[in-house]
Amino acid sequence: MFADFLRRLTAPATDPLSGDDARLALTALLVRIARADEDYAQAEIDRIDRITARRYGLSPFEAARLRSDAETLEAEAPDTVKFTNAIKTAIPYEQRLAVIESLWELALADGQRDDAEDALLRTVTRFLGISDMDSALARQRIEQAT
Repeated sequence: MFADFLRRLTAPATDPLSGDDARLALTALLVRIARADEDYAQAEIDRIDRITARRYGLSPFEAARLRSDAETLEAEAPDTVKFTNAIKTAIPYEQRLAVIESLWELALADGQRDDAEDALLRTVTRFLGISDMDSALARQRIEQAT
């Protein structure tokens, strides 16, 4: 189902993604972070739905559908390095920075930092071309908001 999308995303000369495709790719990244600790809990699923509903102005039904599609895409997506590098090429910096905030919101949703999630988040941040400082500031904003 997503083979053509993944082929376009990982093509050498990737064009910027359309709004819908960018939402799908970034939501798949949220799913990848949530699955990093091999405990894809209902609380994380609910948080992904809330994040996408808020960020993209979706109804709860639309957010759940986007997440479901993103779960399928994430399972079919290449390794994290290729996947995030493709997103970096196809999505503007501001959108990537906003998703780092969402990734921290998701990673911190259970009130504790998990080593596997932290490690993957650091990797994703680097491969998305986000500076460590910007990532740390995003994490601090999320910690202060909760």
